[in-house]
Amino acid sequence: MVVQQQRSGGGARAACALAVVGVMAAAAGCSGSGGPGGFAIGGGGDRAVADERDRSDGVELIHRAAAVLAGTEAGDREAVDGSAEVRTSMETAAGGTRVTITGRGRYDFRTQLGRLTVVLPKDARGEAEHLPITELLAPGALYMKNRGAGVPDDKWVRVDTTTLADGNLVTGGVTDPMAAAELLRGAREVTYVGKSELAGVTVRHYRGTADLGRAARAASPQSRGALAAAAKGFRTDAVPFDAYLDEAGRLRKVRHRFSFANAGPAVEVVSTTLLSGFGVPVDVRLPDDRDIYTGKIQQAGEGGGGGDGRGA
Repeated sequence: MVVQQQRSGGGARAACALAVVGVMAAAAGCSGSGGPGGFAIGGGGDRAVADERDRSDGVELIHRAAAVLAGTEAGDREAVDGSAEVRTSMETAAGGTRVTITGRGRYDFRTQLGRLTVVLPKDARGEAEHLPITELLAPGALYMKNRGAGVPDDKWVRVDTTTLADGNLVTGGVTDPMAAAELLRGAREVTYVGKSELAGVTVRHYRGTADLGRAARAASPQSRGALAAAAKGFRTDAVPFDAYLDEAGRLRKVRHRFSFANAGPAVEVVSTTLLSGFGVPVDVRLPDDRDIYTGKIQQAGEGGGGGDGRGA
């Protein structure tokens, strides 16, 4: 992931305070840089053309998105492999500062295991302040290496995502890809926008609002705990989304707009997940207990210890 900011200043800490145990906290106080985002996976350039055929079955297709990715349910045309290459973008703004985090990795929707790389922003002189962070995603857990904040370089930080106020939908600077798809199970009303093209693939664009509580109840057992936590931690259960499905019914891109309840004014977070390269091999080995850091983690702006390395 690459974190970029516009208009450096005190607002950066307010924006990054979203996730004191996660990547956004590590980005606090970093310098500004160029335009938002690291890749173009969203925005108003869809140039969609309406197609009445897709209007009636939109809700059903969106509800099935997670199952199709996991290979437990066939899409419109064929069963699909349960893994993909992942690119992510997460944007937030507070106090006049915009922070954008983008990432890249691979994820297995069958085992709900993934590996991504997180790169924090450069300082005001254009020099790297932090080593790349490796994130391992697993059911109910987030592992981070090169976390900084007093954590030895050879140790991992483990966070129990079911205890996070946001269920790790924003804490790690990336929304877990399976959680992003499972969240669509909570869609109540879906509007078909039209067809467009994404990275050379024809996709159908749907827009709607998902209910966090409903999504948690409908989610797979592995995702249920984190989504249930998010249903309690966000300012509202309603999560607007834009989802793009290919002709096989696979989710190619999804953008969620979260409203996160933190101390002070609510912070809006826009998280986008882009999927491609379906069927790629995914090799994720979770750390042994002896490799987990058990000390205190310093938080942004603190001189001493913060949370326990085993969770939050």
